[in-house]
Formats: sequence, C-alpha cells, structure tokens
Amino acid sequence: MNYPESQRRFVITGMGVMAPNGRTLPLFWDTIRSAKSAAGPMTRFPIDDAPVGVACEIRDFDPSDYMEGKAAKRLDRSTQYAIAAARMAVEDSRLDINALVADRVGVVEGTTVSTLDAATRSAEAWNKRGYRGISLFSMVNGYSGSGSGELAIELGIKGHAITLSSGSASGNDVMGYALTMLRNGEADVMIAGGAEAPLQPLVWGAFCQSRVMAINRDDPTHAMKPFDVARSGFVLGEGAGFVVMEELTHALSRGARIYAEVCGHGRACEAHHPVAPEPNGAGAILAMQRAMKSGDITTSEVDYINAHGTATEANDVAETRAIKSVFGAFSRRVAVSSTKPVTGHLMGAAGAIETVVTTLALHEQVIPPTANHRVPDPECDLDYVPGTARPYPIRVALNLSSGFGGKNSCLALRKWPTPAR
Repeated sequence: MNYPESQRRFVITGMGVMAPNGRTLPLFWDTIRSAKSAAGPMTRFPIDDAPVGVACEIRDFDPSDYMEGKAAKRLDRSTQYAIAAARMAVEDSRLDINALVADRVGVVEGTTVSTLDAATRSAEAWNKRGYRGISLFSMVNGYSGSGSGELAIELGIKGHAITLSSGSASGNDVMGYALTMLRNGEADVMIAGGAEAPLQPLVWGAFCQSRVMAINRDDPTHAMKPFDVARSGFVLGEGAGFVVMEELTHALSRGARIYAEVCGHGRACEAHHPVAPEPNGAGAILAMQRAMKSGDITTSEVDYINAHGTATEANDVAETRAIKSVFGAFSRRVAVSSTKPVTGHLMGAAGAIETVVTTLALHEQVIPPTANHRVPDPECDLDYVPGTARPYPIRVALNLSSGFGGKNSCLALRKWPTPAR
C-alpha cells in the first residue's frame, strides 16, 4: 500500500494485561491460542441460591506489586487492575514518559461499573455511622472518571486524561478516541485501555435475573459456547487491558517495536432497545463500515474479525447477520472468533482486552479459536475457527464490540509492516 508522505500513521507499540487467563502477554496469548478457559467456581462473595455459579476471576492479585501501598489500599479493584495493565503496557513499549514532552501524552480509560466498590463501602458505612462513616476519599474513588485520573497520577501523564463509558463497547471506543487524538495532532502518544471489576452482588444479581449468564456449574471451562446451538450465555469476568498507541514517526524515532498499525475506527448506535441488539445487527453493520472507510480498507482485505461473541442467542445471530451483510460473498472466507470463553466477558474492558488479542493475532499471524464451539446454530453459519488456532497470513483484522443501549464499536488494525496492496 502506497501512502502519501503527508499522511500520518499510527501504531501500537506496547500492551499490558491483567486478566483471569494471564497476567503477562506470553501467558495470556498462550491461553488464548490454546483455548484454555479461565472459568471456574465463583468465590468472590457468597452467591447462596443464585442460579449461576461460574466466573472468570483474577486470583491472588496483590496490588502492591504495581503501586504504592497507600494507593493499593485506597483504590477500587478495577482501578488497581487498570494501573497494573497500563504500567505493563508502558514497560512493554519501552517508553520513558518522563523523557517526553509532558503535554503530548494522554490516557483514556473505558469502564462501566468501576466505582461499585467505593459505592458499596460508602453505603455500608452510612448505614452504620451516618455521614461520619464516609471516607474522605469516597467521592474521589467513587466518581465514574476516577480511573483515568489515578492512571495519570501514577504514570505522570499531564497532557490528557478522560474516562469513557459506553457499556461493553467502552474498551473499543477508547481505542477510537485515542486514534482521534493522535490524528488531530493533540498528542504523540496515547495510553488507552479498559478496566472492570464487575464481580459484585448488584451486577451478579441483575445478570442472573436477565438470564444472560451461562449456568453450567459442573463444567465451568465449557460453560460459554459462542455461536453454538447449545449456548446459554456468557461467563462474567474481570480485569484490564491497555495499549500504547503512537504516531508512527514518533515510534520510529525512538526505535520502538511495532505490533500493528491502527487504521480506523467506527461507532454507531441503534436506538433500538436498552439491552437487546437490533435483530439484523444494524449498529454493528454501520460501525464496521465506518471503521473500514476510516482506514481505507476494502472488504476483500479483511481476514479476521474478533467478534463480540457473548454466547447469547440474540447477540450471536445479530452479529452473524451483520458480518454477512457487510462482507457479502467475502463473509465465507473471513475467519470470525470469540475469545470471551477464555477471558470471560469483561464488560467495559472487553473491547480493550480483545484489542490486545487482535493485535497479537496480527503480530503472530495466528487466528485464535472460539473455545467450546462444537455444533453451530443454523443461523450462525460463518467460519468461527472452532477449537484450534489457525496460522494464517492476516492482512487486516477488525475488533467488534457491542454494548447496552445499542452502542456498537469497531476498530480496524493492519499487519505491520504493511503488506503490498
């Protein structure tokens, strides 16, 4: 592909994860490739007679390994995960933030229910002691934008800090926001990602009531089955994923390793229903079309799609219909997989974790499989890469996410070095 010299380009140079299936990139990628699920019995709090007992938990996490002790004690779990993953992403990129122009580096975080820890503690304290029981830091920890502020403080980022919340599309939307900041020349480097700690009674109870979580207690690792005729819902997970995104000449000037090129992003809202997708995937269609237009990508170039793939009946069918609508005759040759059976559904962090997955797929030239996919739903008739990873010369990959309220988000990534077009 021949780019005009004046066209600025943008790349991913570092990644970090704090995930149930791995806290380092090698372990994370190994479990993704081998379809080794992190699902197990739910232990975070008593679930009594709840119908669902399976979750993807991060076990034996010590926040003091990643931040100063006082912060580790004060911060909500989701913010602890965010700081850990963002630190690892910066380390992986070999980026010295202190050596950069301070106001040319920004951070953007995506989340959905990140402040529930603080809210729950405050409610309990009020019930016991009234206002005197409320911590001085309750408001600081408990407002929705606290995560990005804490990240900026921990990492010394002075240019820009913002939190986005668009349901399960949040982690993908932050990538689009970071790309826009770089394209507009407002930053040279953006640290972008999502964090979530939704293993809370309020969230757990609501999802139990809505019947969207997989019930299989006897065999947790096989509970979630995207696009399969036997699917019964998702497994809820927790964690964080962050990337370092840079303007290309900035990355090259410091000799950075480049994982993939970030080409485009698209988002759309269906305005259809608070929780259900539009049956034909109207929002996903528009998000994919906009991402490809933004990145000057044709349908024939896309080799892999990391799907939202929640293993819920409505989502899997709508997503399949959307892909078939956008890609037409090419839809039969595009590989589509969901990696949520391995990581769990991380809500606002899902798109960020899956950006890491999609980037690694391009970098390693391997298409990750859909774990537990055995018997396809007749309405889900695409190539979902069942069971086994597939080496393949991927040129362009899309990461697709959807959120409550009909929010849809798609990120387009290209192999680096860019193949001839």
